[in-house]
Amino acid sequence: MKSTDLSPLNTLNAAVLSDVMDSLGLNRQAMKPFMRPLDDDLVLVGRARTGLYMPAYALREGENPYEVEIALVDDLKPGEVVVLACNGPTDRIAPWGELLSTASRARGAAGCVTDGLVRDVKQIRAMRFAVFHGGIGPLDTRGRARMVERDTPVECAGVAVRTGDIVLGDVDGIVVIPREHEQEIVARAIEKVSGENRSRDALRQGELLGDVFRRFGIL
Repeated sequence: MKSTDLSPLNTLNAAVLSDVMDSLGLNRQAMKPFMRPLDDDLVLVGRARTGLYMPAYALREGENPYEVEIALVDDLKPGEVVVLACNGPTDRIAPWGELLSTASRARGAAGCVTDGLVRDVKQIRAMRFAVFHGGIGPLDTRGRARMVERDTPVECAGVAVRTGDIVLGDVDGIVVIPREHEQEIVARAIEKVSGENRSRDALRQGELLGDVFRRFGIL
């Protein structure tokens, strides 16, 4: 897989990729289950662009509390995924909403993942922009949090993420593929999907599950 070509991932899913990474000893690549999609039908695939949030308890005089996140969104490239680390689950940091979704979509971004809160849910769903979140709430980050760094290594919902890592999210959850392992992981995942398809066909024909598992070694 070329570093810029993510099309092979269109045939894969979070569960298969998680299984493959487990088999390689990469067993901390699936985000915690409190992370959910705003729209269960959408699949998110892209390369991460990270942002790190910290709590705030006041607005500094003359401060633009959105400065770093604006710079991140305005710098997005087609196919990238905004990954915002808020040390979630949280009840006060809500970094994402409709206008950021609109701006990101205009840049060609694939979606957003945050372990913080999101708002403007109805509008984002209508846009069919893929957003995975750690909760829903009406809060603004102003005076509650600020993005302190962008394109820095972060931990989002229990998973280490760096700018350039592959992020895939679907209704089962979100996995992060470290860029240095991506070719092997994707190749093995494609092979596993092929084996699952053969297993499924055999089961539909009435073969016993034990016999199918012994033949293909997939469950």
